[in-house]
Amino acid sequence: MKRFIVFCLLGVSFLAASGQNYVSRVWVADQGNGTYKNPVLHADYSDPDVCRVGDDFYMTSSSFGCLPGLQILHSKDLVNWSIIGAAVPYALPPVTDVRPQHGNRVWAPSIRHHKGEFYIFWGDPDQGVFRVKANNPKGPWSEPVLVKEGKGIIDTSPLWDEDGKVYLVHAYAGSRAGLKSVISICELTAEADKVITPSRIIFDGHEAHETCEGPKFYKHNGYYYIFHPAGGVPTGWQVVLRSKHVYGPYEWKTVLAQGNSPVNGPHQGAWVDTPTGEDWFLHFQDVGAHGRLVHLQPMKWVNDWPVIGVDKDGDGCGEPVLTYRKPNVGKNYPICTPQESDEFNGYTLSPQWQWHANTNEKWAFFNGAEGYMRLYSYPVPEECQNLWDVSNLLLQKTPAPNFTATTKLTFSPIGKYKGERTGLLVMGLDYAGLFIENTENGPVLSQAECLKADRGGKETVKASMPLSDNTVYLRVKFTTSGDKIKSSEGGHDLIVKCEFSYSTDGKKYKRLGETFQAKEGKWIGTKVGVFCTRPAIVTNDGGWTDVDWFRVSP
Repeated sequence: MKRFIVFCLLGVSFLAASGQNYVSRVWVADQGNGTYKNPVLHADYSDPDVCRVGDDFYMTSSSFGCLPGLQILHSKDLVNWSIIGAAVPYALPPVTDVRPQHGNRVWAPSIRHHKGEFYIFWGDPDQGVFRVKANNPKGPWSEPVLVKEGKGIIDTSPLWDEDGKVYLVHAYAGSRAGLKSVISICELTAEADKVITPSRIIFDGHEAHETCEGPKFYKHNGYYYIFHPAGGVPTGWQVVLRSKHVYGPYEWKTVLAQGNSPVNGPHQGAWVDTPTGEDWFLHFQDVGAHGRLVHLQPMKWVNDWPVIGVDKDGDGCGEPVLTYRKPNVGKNYPICTPQESDEFNGYTLSPQWQWHANTNEKWAFFNGAEGYMRLYSYPVPEECQNLWDVSNLLLQKTPAPNFTATTKLTFSPIGKYKGERTGLLVMGLDYAGLFIENTENGPVLSQAECLKADRGGKETVKASMPLSDNTVYLRVKFTTSGDKIKSSEGGHDLIVKCEFSYSTDGKKYKRLGETFQAKEGKWIGTKVGVFCTRPAIVTNDGGWTDVDWFRVSP
């Protein structure tokens, strides 16, 4: 294990936790010449929303059932971002629910700053609208408050009006509400902690803008504006509604569409201005296995309508840019990117990681003094069919189209029981990985995959071999080709292939098993990480895995 003298350790741990000046080796949007390339975040930050406070920009996104939830990203220029915390660090309501909530819980949040406080609202499709707030975006954040109870209420965004009234715009999920393609508004208390009026439908998109959702509420130059996507995640467009009155009537205009660009969908996002008065729009693009990537588009106002992207034909509807000049924020700032690699030199979970469910304090020990993370083998549920049903998967987003993830771990299973497992995992609706299992014949390393895991699919072993040493290096290489396959939602997803290899000395790696085609999860991209489990048997203790490091490289 790595050992450090104390004052060096504390300094390194602080930098690792804060994300100061972390620069990815696999994806950097800032081109270093005054321009940037899209996506500015080649990672699954679905349904992004952003606000500016002074010279600082803050972003959050849908986290669904992954914890810590509602990760908070910070930027000085809208191009270079780092993760600074999470608004829901441990558990989402109901906190007693420890099962994975694939595709549930946090849908399409909004982040706002009002009178010195930060607010985040989100819709839980099975419970209603929740809100948290904080004085500092790094936290601590308040416990979630249920603002509006009801099934199918999603995609929420508040507006504080000049007269002191507080409004909330939202959409409906047809799967729970039995209605979709409409936008509604209700009024909240002055504290924005409870609804005080029923919701009123102010826009019906069934004829012109089916599947309108993800509304964001603004007021500008005397108009109320609602920005929202329509047409479906992989194939839609951006619409803006405007009215002089909060409840309408609203007129609409399509302001951003794919056009001749390769950026399909351009789906929901957020308008934000800079300290110098420029306007910009962040949105996501669904690409399949890598999830929903964040793009930055220029924006301007023409006759009190926003035009997003580049309007080549002058019709008021822009198309996405692939490269562009960076926003003018009045200063130049260093390049940084969201954290990826982890030496585990700290005493808490680094901000790029998320568990696959509400967290359990007995899952891990962060031994910063010796530079490793210990994952305890935790029993899988009795009804477990595969890793889709397991909560203690520690995963992070894929950060680039092409990259390699390597980890060094030491497996220490308990002697008298068999079936404890650990390894490197690529997780989605289908999953695969390099798994070490404690068997009757000692530790065995296998490359296995599970197709249709969400439907109870069974793992199949593609190759296996005995291990003579419990310390091993595991590696997966991601390669994204230019080829595409048709998605279940009507789009065309990029094909992402994964090749697995291992090493016993950290120098020479050998391929093991077969190439695996990565698959997205439920509303999230494929994720990569580590785990440690044991069978669903009654024992008073178990073994563990010490993860020395996890590194992302080209």
